[in-house]
Order: sequence, then C-alpha cells, then structure tokens
Amino acid sequence: MSKKHDQPVHWADIHAQNIIRRRGEKDVYVCASGITPSGTVHIGNFREIISVELITRALKDAGKSVRFIYSWDDYDVFRKVPKNMPDRKLLESCLRKPITLVPDTAGTYENYARANEKPLEDLLPEVGVNPEYIYQAERYRRSFYARQIRTALEHRDQIREYLNEHRSEPLPEDWMPVSVFSSFTDKDTTEVLSWDGAWEITYRCLETGQQETLDLGTASGVKLPWRADWPMRWAYEEVDFEPAGKDHHSQGGSFDTSKRVVEVFGGTAPYSFQYDFIRIKGRGGKISSSSGDVVDLAGVLEIYQPEIVRYLFAGTKPNSEFAVSFDLDVLKIYEDYDTCERIYYGAQEVGEKRRAKESRIYELSQVDRPAQEMPYQIPIRHLCNLIQIHSGDIEQVMASLPALREDQKEKLRRRCICAANWVRLYAPEDFRFSLRSPAETAPEISGPVRTAAASLLPVIEQLDAYDEKQLSEAIYEAAHSAGCEPKELFLGCYQVLIGKDRGPRLANFIKTCGREKILPLFEPYR
Repeated sequence: MSKKHDQPVHWADIHAQNIIRRRGEKDVYVCASGITPSGTVHIGNFREIISVELITRALKDAGKSVRFIYSWDDYDVFRKVPKNMPDRKLLESCLRKPITLVPDTAGTYENYARANEKPLEDLLPEVGVNPEYIYQAERYRRSFYARQIRTALEHRDQIREYLNEHRSEPLPEDWMPVSVFSSFTDKDTTEVLSWDGAWEITYRCLETGQQETLDLGTASGVKLPWRADWPMRWAYEEVDFEPAGKDHHSQGGSFDTSKRVVEVFGGTAPYSFQYDFIRIKGRGGKISSSSGDVVDLAGVLEIYQPEIVRYLFAGTKPNSEFAVSFDLDVLKIYEDYDTCERIYYGAQEVGEKRRAKESRIYELSQVDRPAQEMPYQIPIRHLCNLIQIHSGDIEQVMASLPALREDQKEKLRRRCICAANWVRLYAPEDFRFSLRSPAETAPEISGPVRTAAASLLPVIEQLDAYDEKQLSEAIYEAAHSAGCEPKELFLGCYQVLIGKDRGPRLANFIKTCGREKILPLFEPYR
C-alpha cells in the first residue's frame, strides 16, 4: 500500500506546496471555484470543481485546514437560451434578466438558476466533492456587497485604468464600474446617470425611459461587472487558490485584469493555474452550456464508477486537454484503473517511481480513503460478457461470481450498473450479443462443421471437468477430427450460441455460460 514520500509525486501535492509557500502559513486556506448556471453544468465545468477538490485534499493531507467555497454566479445576466431547454419562447422573453429571476420552464425548481444548480449539488457528494455553496444572487439582492460597490465607485478611475491596459478601445471617462437591473423590467438594459459620491446612484431604464435613484445600502439591483466582481470576492473571501480556464488565463483576459483590480479592494490575487478544455470522444471543439449540446456529470456517472470519474481527472494534469470517452476506450480506462488499484495494494509489482505515482493517483481517486483490503476485481470485458449472458440481470451476475463477500457487493453492483449502461447505450454492435433461446429454430450448419459441433456435446456435458485451456484444445481437436478449419467451427459455434459470426473468446465464453445454458443450444446437432 501507499507510503508517504518527502517529495511530492502528484501535481495536486506540488500545487498545494506552492500555495503554502506563496501564501505563507495560515490558520485556514481558502480554495474557490464557481460558475454561472446559464445552462446545464457540463463535465467541462466539473474539471474546475474536481481540480479544486484535489488541491483541497492535498492541502488537508499536508496537515492544513481548508475552506472550499463554490460560488453560484446566479445574479449574472441571462444572455442566451440553450438549445436543450423547453419553452424557448418564454425564456427568450427573459433575456437580460438575472438568471435567478428566470423561471424554470420544466416547472421543477423555483427558478432557472436553481434548476441548473440543484442536480449538480445532489451529485457532487457521490464523487467526494462537498463544498460550501455561496449564492451570489442572494448576496447582491440583500445589498451584502454595498461597501465593496461603493469602494469600486470611489476608485473607478483606477479600475478603468487597469481595464484599459488590455483593451483596444478604452472605456469612456464617465464609465461606472456598476450595472443596474431595472426595477421596472428586471433587465440590465439601463444607463447609470450619476453617483452622489456616497450611497446614492441614479439610473435610467432604457426600455421604459423611467429614472430612479437607489440607496446602495438597501438596493437589490446594483451589481459589479465581472472584472470587478471576481477580484472583489478574492479580497472579501481572502481566496488563496482558484484555477481558471485558458480563456480567463489568456493574455489580457479576466485573470490579468483581476489581479490588478483586487488591489482596489485591499486584497491580492490568489495562486492559480490554467486548466484546459475537455472534449467528448467523437465531438470537436469546446463544450458549451449555452449550446445545450453537453454531457453532464450524471451522464458520465452512468458509465463510470465515481472512483473512475475522479481517476480520469486525478491522473491527468489540469493543463492537458483530454477526451471523456464513451466508445471502446471505456474498457481501457477501467483496465487502467484496475491496474492502478493492484499497484496500490501491492498485487502488481512495478518500479518504485511508478508505484509512488500510481499509488498517489489511486488515493486521490477514492471518494473516501482507500479500503484496508483491495476491492473485488473483475475484468470489465468479462463483466460486460456476463451481463449479456444473464440478459442484464445484475443480481444473477453477482450470484455467479466466486468468493464475492457481502461487504464487497455495493461497489461491485455500481460497476455492474455502469457496465450494463455502457453495453446498452454505447457499445459497438459487434461487441453486443444475446444468448439464443433453445426455443428458437436452430441455425443451419452442415457437413464437417455439424460433425464437429456434435462431437463437442460430450465435452459440454462434462464441462465442469475442463478448464479453459483444455476446452480450447477440445474445440480444436473437434475441428481437426471432423476435417474442417478451426475458424469454420468457431463461426458455426457463434451462430449456434448468439446468431453472429463472431463473439467473445469461445472457450472462455462457453465456460462462463455454463453447461445448463450451452447444452440445450447444441442438442439439435446431436
């Protein structure tokens, strides 16, 4: 099992050490993440969440206290209706309103923002992520940041100067670092007319032409724009670490400007790194919530166990682009994880350097801490075959497994469910099969192939007396004795068993199915 090392071997531990070194010793380190719930929260968004969780865990493993905050930016403007949302006409009428004031057109949640937030919140504990949630709409509507908004107004010239450093067209001199949601329309189609130098701000609603003066101490509709809002929260929450995508980390992007603007609010920019985008295998380009064409965490958990979801991210450096696969690569990913698990528990010998690296990846992949004993392992390909042999009955599959203990069943049942989902939803056609029923008309096979198949009947009757190697030899001997090519007999056997020209490795397949399932299918050729 894993041993502690003086030198960090995993990227999360390296970054954790950098945070401690750059931010100094603290009672509590604050790690932050967040997103605008403008649409379905997809697996690309999850990369930031899990990256922060892995750093949080690494800091805790280093003996530090950590606060992991996750901000829902649900007071951002609703700018575009995703393609996958129902009742698009109603949603289009809500454009330019804050997301929290847009209705959930499915009628399940109190508003559109909550409809995108709650499903993720419910799922994150399954993958070992338990942040402290902050709802920015609630804070802004309660004038929680009134003092910070006034600070931004007092230093508007300095903020404008910082933003202009990275703009091709400078902001006008009368620019104000605030936006206002009209109390007449709830939309941000407004123009700030004046600020009195203290707590009052006057704006005009561009849709109705009406003017209104607001008290910043009680107003619910005044908000800082993103490049002032983000650094303000760094200072307010004393954030020590927050990663961002490469769009934010690009030259002149929001991270560059925010690390200057944060000085206005008396803070310093947190330690950060850039994470790359995620593709879905077979699709190109960046995943986008607003497009509606996304794969979310729920969709990934249909196919991958929670530990393997974590493994995908723990085993990949954040600045490396990678694809979440739903094709045959799924099998390799499960096999790689099982290898990692065997290495951690000492069941597979490798060099010390690889052992240290794989062991730390395995530790960080676990939802909780690793178990004392290695979990029950069954090769994913074999499991997929068992599921098809038993027509998707997972309880039958588990009952067929030798030496499976009661305390091992819960995790294995989850793997069975994922494997069954993959076979049903994504496996290529030549991977799928179903065992023929004896009630069906037996396929026509004739000549030497029929003779060879008939000669296998005594072998199948005594199937328990053969191991896989002996059974394979018996199949080749049957073909040789009948005067047919082994590949012809294989083709005939697959037709008899599954009605296809090819299938799983034949001897193993027959052994796995067992005498009771196989013998009735060969009886017509006696």
